[in-house]
Amino acid sequence: MTNAELTKETVAGTAESAEKARIGAPSAEAQAASNVRRIAGMNEEGEQLSEINPVSSPLGGAAAKSHSHGAGAGIPDSSRAGRLTSYNAADFAPITGREEDWRFTPLKRLRGLDKVALDGAAPGLSIQKPDAVRVETVDRCDARIGSAGIPDDRVSAAAWGAFTEATVITVPADFAGTAEDHVTTVTLTGAGEAPAASHLFVHAQANSAAVVVLDHRGSAVVSENVEILVEDGAQLTVVSIQDWADGAVHASSQQMKIGRDAKLKHVVVNLGGDLVRINPSARFSGPGGDVEMYGLYFADAGQHFEQRIFVDHAVPNCKSRVTYKGALQGKNAHSVWVGDVLIRKEAEGTDTYEMNRNLILTQGARADSVPNLEIETGLILGAGHASATGRFDDEQLFYLQARGIPEDVARRLVVRGFLNEIIQQIKVPALEERLRDAVERELKAGAL
Repeated sequence: MTNAELTKETVAGTAESAEKARIGAPSAEAQAASNVRRIAGMNEEGEQLSEINPVSSPLGGAAAKSHSHGAGAGIPDSSRAGRLTSYNAADFAPITGREEDWRFTPLKRLRGLDKVALDGAAPGLSIQKPDAVRVETVDRCDARIGSAGIPDDRVSAAAWGAFTEATVITVPADFAGTAEDHVTTVTLTGAGEAPAASHLFVHAQANSAAVVVLDHRGSAVVSENVEILVEDGAQLTVVSIQDWADGAVHASSQQMKIGRDAKLKHVVVNLGGDLVRINPSARFSGPGGDVEMYGLYFADAGQHFEQRIFVDHAVPNCKSRVTYKGALQGKNAHSVWVGDVLIRKEAEGTDTYEMNRNLILTQGARADSVPNLEIETGLILGAGHASATGRFDDEQLFYLQARGIPEDVARRLVVRGFLNEIIQQIKVPALEERLRDAVERELKAGAL
């Protein structure tokens, strides 16, 4: 190589280094240095798992311990698919608040649901149902229990180990009960503030169609597991309403399994309680499945409403839609929404989208929103997510005020319209009216 060529190469290398520096890429010198000096817990892909849970801890795989339903499963990595599942609370490390799954949750307000004996009385049940729908009280050894899901956190596993009886609601095969008078309503009334466990199993048999409402009321400190099994060709709507008294604490893991060509609509409504944490998880077991997951929450001063959604696309040609919307008002009103969607490599033809919207009505309120997509195959129809948190749309308010509507009335109209998109998905007129009235009471309480 001639001196001229060497000079040309040197100039080109200098220009390349300058360009990399401009856009934030590491220079060759920096890359060489990084091979010698590495920050603990970091590599080229970014931050790695911390050492809070060391390799020897029971995070899954070979480290998971046996229990009455078989060994725990899971891979201790950063993938949502690697989360430990186990019926045994001892398989899970104690919760410190530094875990990704618990970093937003005020653990002191859990009232011991993660670490004390859940020996309080479970919420009382009152059920209104069509004659054809069967309701049974079974013990924990019933073969159906555990067929729709396995606990994937310590609180859910603790509740699993503590319950003695479960309520099983069965919609028989080929039953068509989508009219309002065919709705099954389960009213769960808190039995006090002693930490308790509760277990429900909702079973829609093949080619059935029904609506099941879970209506939580009163005072309670309860960890609840809800299993929802939707067999092939069935169409089921489940509405879970948390309208607790002010001091209630409620953690609910709602595990859903959707069969071939089955459709599930799942609606979560959070209105009352001190701390409410709902974890809906949907898993497809056959192609052609369709799940719609909706959520509505209205957090007042001091309330903590947390929703962590997981959709597991493990089979081909399934569809999912997630839409959660919330309003917050008052000091320390706090909402958390985390949406995890996993598309496994086998799930070709997947069509999925998740969205979260938050409307901050006053100073002092906070909304955390974290949408996540994990995609292991490119052979899909579509995948996307969206998240937005903000105050009133000035253009909407201006439009209404320009037509003679006072500002306070205009603000209420905007909030009603914002949340009504979720309410109208329920398709049960009496229940929709009740929720619209509840939103109106929240607005009046906040003097909005």
